[in-house]
Amino acid sequence: MARSHGTPYGNYGYAVLTANALRTPDSVALTYCGEQSFTYDQLNRLVNQRAHALRASGIEAGRRVAVLLNETLKVAEVYLAQAKLGVLTSALNPYWPVETLQAVVAHSECTAFVYDATVEQVVDRIRPDLPGVTTWIKVGGPSAEAGVVDLDALTSGAPEDEPEPAGFGDDPLALYYTSGTTGLPKAVVHTHASSLATAQIWLDVPRDPGSVFGTGAIIWGIGFPAIVGPALYTGMRLVLEQDWGPANFLRVVPRERVTHVSQIPSFYAALLGSDDHAGVDLSTLRVIMLGGEPLTAALLARIKERLPEAGVYSYYGQTEAPYTCFGRVDDGSTPLGASGRARTGCAVRVTGPDGERVIGTTGEINLAGPHRMAGYDKLPDRTAEVLRDGWYVGGDLGVVSAEGHLTVLGRREDAILKGGQWSQPAAVEEAAVAVDGVAEAGVAGVPAHVEGQDAVSQKILLAVVPRAGQSLDAEKLAAALAERLPEHQRPDHILVADELPHFQDASGGPGKLLRREIRERYQHLLDEA
Repeated sequence: MARSHGTPYGNYGYAVLTANALRTPDSVALTYCGEQSFTYDQLNRLVNQRAHALRASGIEAGRRVAVLLNETLKVAEVYLAQAKLGVLTSALNPYWPVETLQAVVAHSECTAFVYDATVEQVVDRIRPDLPGVTTWIKVGGPSAEAGVVDLDALTSGAPEDEPEPAGFGDDPLALYYTSGTTGLPKAVVHTHASSLATAQIWLDVPRDPGSVFGTGAIIWGIGFPAIVGPALYTGMRLVLEQDWGPANFLRVVPRERVTHVSQIPSFYAALLGSDDHAGVDLSTLRVIMLGGEPLTAALLARIKERLPEAGVYSYYGQTEAPYTCFGRVDDGSTPLGASGRARTGCAVRVTGPDGERVIGTTGEINLAGPHRMAGYDKLPDRTAEVLRDGWYVGGDLGVVSAEGHLTVLGRREDAILKGGQWSQPAAVEEAAVAVDGVAEAGVAGVPAHVEGQDAVSQKILLAVVPRAGQSLDAEKLAAALAERLPEHQRPDHILVADELPHFQDASGGPGKLLRREIRERYQHLLDEA
């Protein structure tokens, strides 16, 4: 691996941490659980020691190293140290079942494994079934198992000078895993360059030299380049906690004077749903980033009532292209329900079924920019499916306005394509339930084997249940919906049923399973029509 442009600062660890250790060495970089504090210089020296200790353990540039850590401080130390060494970090999720952990490590072909004391029992269970892992390294004290490297002991005597950097630019930095509903989680390959592009998130958001970013134990995986990296890159003080639930949030924000946070909207529904926050000084909060769920007008109003000085932002991205879009929603500059515009250096567009860009019409969301992944590890066919002419097309549907604001509607796999236009089943279901006498509705798209039509086009099957004591006429319901829905959302067949099939599991929730069952039970009605 050669240096990028003759400088080590094409290396993620150097650009994120070392640069600030030289620029503002005495500024506080990180505090951990209110117990430890490090300046940028101190943190950099500690990370350098970790890097030298890892290298002494046999961890060299290009080696694939599985990392399973629960302690957020250890995550920061090890991920940054391995970045400086040019190691490919396989960022494991500590909440995975044992079977998933074992399978992911084996598939990734990692030959080394770093873990902390909190997961030692899990590691002891999977070690015998991972013969490809030849180096085991524990953080947080010695192991009772023979042959396990005590990284803390090596770190204590390691030098603090900068290690010779390796890994730059387009060299792979880490594998971050997506949460799939079937099969193993996909390993998303991010490079030093793509991770540094993600680290620039906060350059587009108001901040000052005293800004403080607070977060909890979500930084393993993509949370690291999307949270830790940006905070350190822009010279903020990073407040790391193990718990970021409402109770600890109310303790930490006033104690650490936190100014910036990134969460999901339901966090504030829980926080403001009790009186525990009353009297707590949250006045330092200035930027609240919200994503992953819809933000309602009612919840936004409650947030602003409690935190009038905080700007509320909405964002959208995926593991494959983090934080691509964001915009401020509390001042009206971004419409509520939208995720904002593409941030500086990134791009978003929506394409129709023919692959052409559309404005104001539902289509597939395309994301592009230097922050985009390099691909999926060992999945060339899947990579080719989602990376198209420089764009990442991951299966989400949305609408881009003429002003460039993106509104995310849902997954393509859950949508219906009819008449060359995408629709979400919920739009038809909501219209049906609004008709007098309808208690419940479920919609499924059924392949439309019609001469002259695109093979992927679908027909819409609507199943409804009448309210107790009432009856429904399918023809009258069809007429009512024809007045409420555009042609591409009108049902092709309406079934009046006594009840709808309901299921619940961890793979997609009742809506997804309900629609799947409706399709399987009743699609023959359309085939026979």
